[in-house]
Amino acid sequence: MAPPSAIDPPADVQGVMDTQCVTTLSDPLSINGVSARRRKAPKMSGGIAAHASSDMFKMPPSTLKSAAQYLKTPGMISLGGGLPSSEYFPIEQIDIKVPEPPHFSEEETKRHGVTKIIGKHDYAEGRSLYDLHIALNYGQATGSAQLLRFVTEHTELVHKPLYRDWHCTLTAGSTSALDMAYRMFTKRGEYIMSEEYTFATAVETAAPMGVKCIGIKMDEQGLLPSSMDDVLSNWDPTSHGGAKKPWLLYTVPSGQNPTGATQGEQRRRDIYRCAQKHDVYILEDEPYYFLQMQPYTGPDAPDVPPPTSHEAFLQALVPSLLSMDVDGRVMRIDSFSKVIAPGARVGWITASEQIVERFVRHHEVSIQNPSGISQIVLFKLLDETWGHAGYLDWLINLRLQYTKRRDTICYACERFLPREIASWCPPAAGMFHWIKIDWQRHPLAAHKSMLDIEDEVFHASIDRGCLTSKGSWFRAEADKGDEMFFRTTFAAASLEDMTEAIRRFGEGLRAVFGVGVGGNGNGNGVNGHGHGNGNRMTEE
Repeated sequence: MAPPSAIDPPADVQGVMDTQCVTTLSDPLSINGVSARRRKAPKMSGGIAAHASSDMFKMPPSTLKSAAQYLKTPGMISLGGGLPSSEYFPIEQIDIKVPEPPHFSEEETKRHGVTKIIGKHDYAEGRSLYDLHIALNYGQATGSAQLLRFVTEHTELVHKPLYRDWHCTLTAGSTSALDMAYRMFTKRGEYIMSEEYTFATAVETAAPMGVKCIGIKMDEQGLLPSSMDDVLSNWDPTSHGGAKKPWLLYTVPSGQNPTGATQGEQRRRDIYRCAQKHDVYILEDEPYYFLQMQPYTGPDAPDVPPPTSHEAFLQALVPSLLSMDVDGRVMRIDSFSKVIAPGARVGWITASEQIVERFVRHHEVSIQNPSGISQIVLFKLLDETWGHAGYLDWLINLRLQYTKRRDTICYACERFLPREIASWCPPAAGMFHWIKIDWQRHPLAAHKSMLDIEDEVFHASIDRGCLTSKGSWFRAEADKGDEMFFRTTFAAASLEDMTEAIRRFGEGLRAVFGVGVGGNGNGNGVNGHGHGNGNRMTEE
């Protein structure tokens, strides 16, 4: 039987499938409704290694299931677990100072930030749901109940999954989650699919498992579903070492790494339909989803007004593949790395209950659970201080900050890069700017390879004090591709240093290609042929 077609369901009708797809849009969770739902839910058991699942924090709650899974019984004295006593944890208190919305700058936080005190026995003494007595001990593979509740609510607020038995579980970051997913879904000798230029670690993580990656062609909106369909429809096992047709797709839909391409809504629906046609499971890696920026207008045009409300901000985001999933064929991989701090090493996945159960079993024999210190710091920031409204305020702030940074690097490219050999598309999401170089304009192109000229440009830039990344480093298939790109980032350098770095890169390009010194005149290079449409970037 052919897989079902993707649908655009009305608000009150959902097809019933093996993931128990049901009506969810008639009573969606709202920011203002979070507190009311928490009051109606069974009391959270937040003690040491407390059992938790997303069902506890969703609507409608499954009271029988949650009651049956309580691990704590009043009056029970446990001699069963190997949990050390917190009496021997040499940390009594941690103080953190965090921004108070909407005052998010470093200077405002120094002057007006809120200091949160994390004590060892806050839970027992009624001061908090989470304390060091809990956080510093062993936990469940799902992560702490306290932080899992927040990300489950957040996922429902943002994505509103279309089937009932979706679950979240915390991870030790996206790279760990991807490694776990590969171990679950792949076997040695198999192939996975990704964009033709992809996050290098996604390929490098698969390689030791004996899993190869095949690149799917891209355009200005990223992965081409027609190319994916062609690869799958014409798959020949004999030309791929006997490997069967790939059934796993790894994709970064928003601010794709390294190209920065962002899949539009229709593109995502087309990719999902292609996945249904060929029964493909999708790993939707989205560390940059909330770094979608304001539209690029150019140096001489007025800025687009920012979102005026939380609802307007959420509506401005491209709908996720998770939000379109009616089959339970998407695992969404989220991370706090790009929106809070990469050193926290905490993220989460969202998938069907069956997939999450297997994922948790893998956690139990590998990482066990994310860092307790990271989890409690994030809980104090996100749940106790900001709440969902404050977190969305922070994400809107990031949107505007990254828009300014994106604009700065694009303005610098328009000013300093030779348009006769360099072209680009202003990214619409993420952290990276992808620049295409017409290497065949090199005076010795007939006698040198693309890789040789790429290396020449790379070192000419380094000699002038600017470090970029070679596009060839990001090929899904190392021996495929004859175009030249360089990846630059606008995430960390100051606006002034970013501008100077692009000037140095342009100077190196001109020296290697022997073109005149100077600016771009009245050109801006924006209509070049690089992969992108005002969308590019990523890293995890």
